[in-house]
Amino acid sequence: MSKKLLRLFILPLYLLTLPLFLSAQAVPASFAADGKASSSGYYLSPSSLDVSAIPAAPAPGSRADLEDFETIFAWQQYRTAEQCAAAKTEMSHNFQVFFGAIDPFYDDQAPEVKGFFKNLEKDSTAAHRHFKEIYRRDRPFVRDERVKPCLPRVAGYAYPSGHSTMARLFARVLADLVPSRSAEFMARADQAALNRVIGGVHHPTDLEAGKALADALYRELRSLPSFNSDMNALRRHLR
Repeated sequence: MSKKLLRLFILPLYLLTLPLFLSAQAVPASFAADGKASSSGYYLSPSSLDVSAIPAAPAPGSRADLEDFETIFAWQQYRTAEQCAAAKTEMSHNFQVFFGAIDPFYDDQAPEVKGFFKNLEKDSTAAHRHFKEIYRRDRPFVRDERVKPCLPRVAGYAYPSGHSTMARLFARVLADLVPSRSAEFMARADQAALNRVIGGVHHPTDLEAGKALADALYRELRSLPSFNSDMNALRRHLR
């Protein structure tokens, strides 16, 4: 087995180590002194969104940055047409795209269910856009012309991944609603995130930052009575 192919199999273990490495990265000066983001969403206001756990993007040329590209090039060489096709079905990021096939609801188009996840999308989108503007990390195909995406060359910055943030945030909700399926929901979110690296439009560390952001968002959301009330109301829609 070639070294590049081997990297594809050890990728999950590598990603598990990234939060430990990235935790040492400095937060940029543009980050608010009190650790609060200036993003706004549906449930979360600038004064309540605590995102101090989100690290800065890896510095260009750093070990983490170089390993990002090694992984991207490995996937570029060994990805299949089927993997690219699967990634293309998830160009949009919303609840139906990520979890429509496996959601636990009788009717995920019921107003109460659909409205809840649309509101959650607003918080996720506001947060990841805020951080993309802080870190301004270009997409891998912009940074290195050898990167050949099998997905459309989307505009905007890379870090953190919006797909990774939103998929994991939804998965956290579903896992709390149906604990017996927690592993299934989290695995689905991880695959949705990984598809962005397979497609060549994100670095692996973009995904990990998105997951960290989702976890920070969810912790804050769970402290809000309004969110907990709305989330608990979904239980009547469970199969």
